[in-house]
Amino acid sequence: MSMVGRDIYDVDVFSVEEVYRLFELTKHFKGILDRRVKKVPALRGVTVCTAFFENSTRTKISFDLAAKRLGADTVAFSASSSSLKKGESLKDTILTLDAMGIDLYVVRHSEPGTPQFIKKYTRAIVINAGDGFHAHPTQALLDNYTIWEKKGKIEGLRISIIGDIQHSRVVRSNIKLMKMLGAKVTVCGPKTLMPLDIEKSGVRVSYDINEGIDGADVVMGLRMQLERQTSGLFPTLEEYHKLYGITKERLTLAKPDVIFMHPGPMNRGVEVDDHVADFERSVVQEQVTNGEAARMALLYLVLGGRMDE
Repeated sequence: MSMVGRDIYDVDVFSVEEVYRLFELTKHFKGILDRRVKKVPALRGVTVCTAFFENSTRTKISFDLAAKRLGADTVAFSASSSSLKKGESLKDTILTLDAMGIDLYVVRHSEPGTPQFIKKYTRAIVINAGDGFHAHPTQALLDNYTIWEKKGKIEGLRISIIGDIQHSRVVRSNIKLMKMLGAKVTVCGPKTLMPLDIEKSGVRVSYDINEGIDGADVVMGLRMQLERQTSGLFPTLEEYHKLYGITKERLTLAKPDVIFMHPGPMNRGVEVDDHVADFERSVVQEQVTNGEAARMALLYLVLGGRMDE
């Protein structure tokens, strides 16, 4: 089934077959990123607007580069310097941008559901780049691609996700996609940072990090989302690291060929120590590279790109 024109709010808009199609195309575009000239004119004449209402380094730059690598024109919308500061509504802002011929919006916002709200006022395609702690579909795509690339499969793997589960949009999309692809997922963290209904998503829940890591093929750390938390969820960052930090010693409980992942940004000395962040089976920087290629693949498919290299 064609993906042209499809809005991407979360990973459940994909079938399993489409996910693996995206993986194969990501692999292709990753090869292009290894070339001296890292561009293909697949989306010439298309205009992509990155509309980020929250701070971002990896996702924003990654989408911007992905669009440019494919030959698209890009517009970076900045809420802090826009007419929103003068009282203009988000609706009128989108109507104004639409009048300038935007073909696709990449949206990040602190409020869940903002991408769907924006879609009400545009004919353009909308991709969710993170809405509150609801969803982050392209992060899940790149994370699962990285696992598939490194392990050769996802089905049957034991994946442990450690950290602030409650406030993470990354974990919500990742759980959906990992379960869709047949992984066995464990989430681990303090009770105060664990959603009450998390078990309904089909994951195993642990409040003990040693138990959570034991036998894992993949260990993913999550940062403390302090900007989304109320106070008193745990005593101090030092205490958190003592109880739930991913350390060299704790990682020995996982399988010998375990890989360590983190969606970034990492807080060293909080959710992870330096040894784990830098050790030879950390794939954190590869996640960043794969993110650009995965977003190229997604833009290519939803915008109907042409492969004229």
